[in-house]
Amino acid sequence: MFIDTHAHLQISHFDSDRDEVIQRAFDAGVEKIIVVSTDVASSRQSLQLAEKFSGVFAAAGIHPTDCAGATEDDFAMIAELARHPKAVAIGEIGLDFYWKNVPPEIQRRAFVRQLHLAKELQKPVIIHNRDAGVAILQTLQDEGINHLSGVFHCFSEGADYARRVLALGCHISFTGNLTYKKSVLPEVAARVPLEKIMLETDAPFMAPAPHRGKRNEPAYAVHIAEKLAAIKKIPVAEVARQTTANAVGLFGLRESTA
Repeated sequence: MFIDTHAHLQISHFDSDRDEVIQRAFDAGVEKIIVVSTDVASSRQSLQLAEKFSGVFAAAGIHPTDCAGATEDDFAMIAELARHPKAVAIGEIGLDFYWKNVPPEIQRRAFVRQLHLAKELQKPVIIHNRDAGVAILQTLQDEGINHLSGVFHCFSEGADYARRVLALGCHISFTGNLTYKKSVLPEVAARVPLEKIMLETDAPFMAPAPHRGKRNEPAYAVHIAEKLAAIKKIPVAEVARQTTANAVGLFGLRESTA
């Protein structure tokens, strides 16, 4: 069985067939899905899905590109939603310097605030990093954080950065970009211990081969597992077993079934 540790099933891309998408994932062997949020509204929607399906869990958080207008009430609501029994993480949070709509300092303040919330609630973080890898590590250092329970999602950095992430105690998750022909990520994945890797789709984005260019969905986590097995030269069943154990351990997922 597999776990998709990062999907955005609450957004409009799935409005026409959301329940069917979730059932296809269960049928494909994706036993659990974590629906990850970007603001208060999506955090509420994530939890609604988690309440509807036993195999679905949620993360509550404010994304760096959605934090410019975040109010005190918004952060208070994230804290409240994150206390829900099926909220298993704070996320996604982090820094994004690719898009220029939110000044870096505003992003940094939102990131730090949610890091502290995660510590208070003793929940892991799901970290978004786009063109901001150095700044994220510097922020953690500035906050005196030398160990962190969490995952750097949709990993796209090099092997040296992966080493620094692992030194923090964090996990790394790969999405469909691991399967792309010109990707250098297989070289990185080969050097990351399987005990620190998790699967994710980032659905509806980043669809893996052979579905690249189409809407992604959690059932396609199987393709990422197959690619990882080829990289590691191990059976897919071993990838399934270890990545599932990693996700259950990090997020404290109950052994509920779909």
